Amino acid sequence: MNVDLHCHTYFSDGKQTPEFLIQRAVDNNISHLAITDHDCTDALDLAAEIATELVIVNGVEVSCLWDETEVHVLGLLVDRDNQQLSTLLRAQQLSRWQRMQAMDKKLEALGTQGLLAYIERLGCVACSRSHAADFLVENKLCKSRQKAFKSHLGKRGKLYVGANWVGLAGAIEAINAAGGVAVLAHPSRYPMNAKKLTRLVEAFKAHGGEGLEGTYANIDPATQKQLRELAQANDLYLSAGSDFHDSAAQWTDIGKFPPLDRQAHARAIWLHPRWQALYPGV
Repeated sequence: MNVDLHCHTYFSDGKQTPEFLIQRAVDNNISHLAITDHDCTDALDLAAEIATELVIVNGVEVSCLWDETEVHVLGLLVDRDNQQLSTLLRAQQLSRWQRMQAMDKKLEALGTQGLLAYIERLGCVACSRSHAADFLVENKLCKSRQKAFKSHLGKRGKLYVGANWVGLAGAIEAINAAGGVAVLAHPSRYPMNAKKLTRLVEAFKAHGGEGLEGTYANIDPATQKQLRELAQANDLYLSAGSDFHDSAAQWTDIGKFPPLDRQAHARAIWLHPRWQALYPGV
């Protein structure tokens, strides 16, 4: 079994279609692929219809706030029709659009129009600052996405608007209500030291979280060991995913991440009862 339990389509901030992701996963010998778009599940029905050579695992990635820090929680194996989860995702999508509207007003005050029309043409369901960064680059207001975040979209940027995300507890509650497994995404990428990360993982567990990503693109062995030990200390499962967004990004690809080490396999997410109920014997 080869899994990739974290990737994105153009329905959120990915660049590719569900068809592209599925074909790339097949080409890379993936057996179970979770599409985990930010705050939306719209790609899942289409993916399930066209995937004939692999299993599509229902997923979502919810942006949320904990201790004034943005963190992301994956919901794996969710029932996308669950009312509580659907209500949360609609609220998150509206918040995202309202944030873009506020940024658009600031951009117009600086003499540039068209951000909202640009986002609407993309066909995404969950818009983000990544889309705004692409707009700035395409309109030659910034030389790169990185510079767009630094000069315009970051906390000190000309267009900055704070996010109004759900709290960590609310995100986990909605995922659990949908029968899913809440997994803390890419724990080492948050701007926090080891002590604060430990507090985050403890809070995540206390609110009903059940897993954390133990491996993802560009992770090093020392970080893998740290995350495995955090999972063990908090009785959490370990997941694995590329966080794939764009085929042009050479640092990542579907299935391109270090495998869980031998010790981590004892806590692998596919040993969770929910996984075993859906995919017995896997």
